[in-house]
Amino acid sequence: MPRTFDGSVGWPALRARFADRLPPPTLAVLDAAVAFAAERHGDQRRPAGEPYVEHLLEALEVLVEAVGERDPDTLCAAVLHDVVEDTPTTLDEVRERFGPRVAELVGWVTKQGDREEYLAALRDAPDAALAVKLADRVSNVQRLRTHPRPAKRASYYRETVATIVPLAAGRPWFEAWYRDWQAEHADLERLDGEQS
Repeated sequence: MPRTFDGSVGWPALRARFADRLPPPTLAVLDAAVAFAAERHGDQRRPAGEPYVEHLLEALEVLVEAVGERDPDTLCAAVLHDVVEDTPTTLDEVRERFGPRVAELVGWVTKQGDREEYLAALRDAPDAALAVKLADRVSNVQRLRTHPRPAKRASYYRETVATIVPLAAGRPWFEAWYRDWQAEHADLERLDGEQS
């Protein structure tokens, strides 16, 4: 069974856990990123009803605790990865507040226009952007069975296997996690995509 991550513990608890792994300047940048994301996402909820910021914290937790990522820009981008896609925030605002590299990484993982083109373009993304995307999808699919629509569960499973799992190649932790996840959720592949 693949490991699950829990953003419901909140940033103060995660910050305390990260204190022996991340230097104070990185934690300070993450304080600012979490506050910015929480303000911008406001009272947005995920499909199963949890506050949106929990998803952002889960992506961060994947990178820090499971993958061992320490680069502050990558970690900041994990927290901010949906702020342009799902709020009125612009990449220019992200660039102004958090710098050009964070904005570039957020830009890579921001879906604009055609979903298939967006997913295909990820094959050319820099390593740090791929790490953010893989962590994002871990959070999205780790509790896929809680999604309120069975058809969405099935289609999201198939999309993840077809487009995201290949991006994990050569990244040992992600490869192993997605392999275990895929095996545990294989029944979703057989679900009729027309179920409601």
